[in-house]
Amino acid sequence: MTSVLFIRHGQSTANVGEPTKVFSEVPLTELGKQQARELAAKWTITPSLIAVSPFLRTQQTAAPTIARFPEAPVETWPIYEFTFWDPAHWTGGEPKDMMHEVDHYWMTADPDLRYGGGAESFAMMLHRAENTFNQLAGLEVTSPVMVFTHGHFIQALRLTVLHPEWTPTKKMREFRAFDDAYWVQNTQVVTAAFNGTLWKID
Repeated sequence: MTSVLFIRHGQSTANVGEPTKVFSEVPLTELGKQQARELAAKWTITPSLIAVSPFLRTQQTAAPTIARFPEAPVETWPIYEFTFWDPAHWTGGEPKDMMHEVDHYWMTADPDLRYGGGAESFAMMLHRAENTFNQLAGLEVTSPVMVFTHGHFIQALRLTVLHPEWTPTKKMREFRAFDDAYWVQNTQVVTAAFNGTLWKID
């Protein structure tokens, strides 16, 4: 049995409405740093592996846990947040225009749609989620794997396991309502397990 703890990053400056230009470089707030320290203090078992998104806010969240378990291997995986818009796409745009386009994006429910060359499609995020499970399934571990990642990516992981029968279009159409209903809080832990055949997830 492979046990996995998917962990959302602590509160970031983007979470409290501060301007964001480079999504990968959004840092934690002081509260987010405190949340990361408190999270690290709660662990009771040394992980077999700590996997971390390359984004700064997730690296900062993982740092206290990494310091607590210096013997645990640490790897950076492509488990970064879903970014369906290229920042250049919004240059000169007004907030109301941005929200209109965001609503349009989700209502269109086209899993291959991308806003700009620096963005990814919904289908690409789903592919990353599937690859994450495949990578985890191939590990030989004796204790849980800690995966420090992001809210929307955790929801993609959930949908991958909970609704494998849904098409990418169906998953995209249902994504926002699912995210609202099962919102992932900062530093919330979502557990998953693989029995050699099937995955289960909270």
